[in-house]
Amino acid sequence: MALTFHRTLQPLSRLRHKVSAAFWLQSAACAVVAWSVMHGGITIAPPGAPPDAQSPPAASDTIARPGALAPAGAAPDGASAPTAGAPSSAGAPSSAGAPGAPAPPSAIAVPAATGTLAATPGAQPPAAVARSASAPVQLSVVPTLAEARLALSTIDVTVTRNDTLDRIFRRLKLNLADLATLRAVPGLHAMLDSLRPGERLRFKHHDGEFLGLERRLNESHTLKVSRDPTGLKADVLQDTLETRSRTVRGVIDHSLFEAVEAAGARDQIAVALADIFGWDIDFALDVRSGDAFVVTWDEIWRDGTYLKDGPIEAAAFVNQGRAFRAVRYTDPQGVARYYTPDGTSLQREFLRTPVQFTRVSSHFTSARWHPLLHRIRAHQGVDYAAPIGTPVRAAGDGRIRFAGRRGGYGNVVEIEHIRSIVTVYGHLSRFAHGTRVGEHVTQGAVIAYVGMTGLATGPHLHYEYRVNGVFRNPQTVMLPGAGPIDARWREDFLARSAPLLASLDYPPGQMLVSR
Repeated sequence: MALTFHRTLQPLSRLRHKVSAAFWLQSAACAVVAWSVMHGGITIAPPGAPPDAQSPPAASDTIARPGALAPAGAAPDGASAPTAGAPSSAGAPSSAGAPGAPAPPSAIAVPAATGTLAATPGAQPPAAVARSASAPVQLSVVPTLAEARLALSTIDVTVTRNDTLDRIFRRLKLNLADLATLRAVPGLHAMLDSLRPGERLRFKHHDGEFLGLERRLNESHTLKVSRDPTGLKADVLQDTLETRSRTVRGVIDHSLFEAVEAAGARDQIAVALADIFGWDIDFALDVRSGDAFVVTWDEIWRDGTYLKDGPIEAAAFVNQGRAFRAVRYTDPQGVARYYTPDGTSLQREFLRTPVQFTRVSSHFTSARWHPLLHRIRAHQGVDYAAPIGTPVRAAGDGRIRFAGRRGGYGNVVEIEHIRSIVTVYGHLSRFAHGTRVGEHVTQGAVIAYVGMTGLATGPHLHYEYRVNGVFRNPQTVMLPGAGPIDARWREDFLARSAPLLASLDYPPGQMLVSR
């Protein structure tokens, strides 16, 4: 009984495995067909419809897809299927692309699939499968990083320290032969190789081919290199600059720098103001709270961008109740100087102070307690306290008669001027380049730097002014002037200076008067 029951169950078990396998195969086939239908790959013709009943899509709207399956023996694009060994109908179109047929311009041709759906014995033939006539599929190509870089036509390069055009050309993968061609142009070599850290260069190229270069030489000139059918060429173009007149007024509370900044001007205006009136006002000693100033100057602009401040055109300064006014005038020979309203030159043969914006730590006196020697002795100069490294300027034109180390002076420079005048600069930290015996210097030239060599308790400049060997107080000595304006230019000077001087009055005609 048990044996009979077991033999009865064996066929049933085998039948169950066959049914399960058939079920999973059918499910997989359905999933493949469903995926293709959902993604527009194939469409299923209605049952009973002949294959040629499907309207073939236009060639320009069709793209063959890998994996699109057609029934075995079916003709593509609705054409009648040829019998085995019979030639196809002449002129019948083929979506796979007949020889010589151009590919559609808006699509990329892909070879048709060769896969088929096989029918099981006794089953109905599979439904006809036709290609979809949906919109063409656009395939975009994403460029690589290198291709994207080469596609750029303009690249701005900021010059770094020790940069050269050779290194920049190599970084941009440009042809060094083009650089050699440019350097061969007379006068162009210096314009190309004198690169400054921080400046910007603009390169133009196409797919790595060098097309041009732009470099700003100064505020008003630009070097432009370009390529034309004859080769590379270089031009120096002059830019259009715009000047904008500005006038600011202020009252000093703590320092000139702070007052100028509060008035809306930049630090260089304060420096220039001190240079203009430096022959009459000791800005290290004489400036007081309540002093006032008015300044008129031109700002330089290019293409709507501020570049720099031009020279001061007119200025006024009230110092301890004394009013000073100055106007800039350039004579027909091109020499620019500052004059008082009546045409007297403000420039003196000597600067009142050889260092800028310091304080007096020791005055000129015949009896002073020396902090190092511990005895009373004459101090025949003026000490200006300043940080080590502050530039020291020549007080006037002259010839250097000594530059070296000398006793308590430490490092010292002596300059011999006209009219038997000698100026002395002591306790220097170092000498400027070119400061040596026999060299001629001009007023305002940097000759050395503040230090504390020799007998000094702190960093400062010891400055002496001697006339015929006699020590004079640098703060009070009468400095020789440069004289009035040339009589030939006086009329032109008065006409040009009138509107500039008018800008200094605030309220008009009341704030500042000529000294």
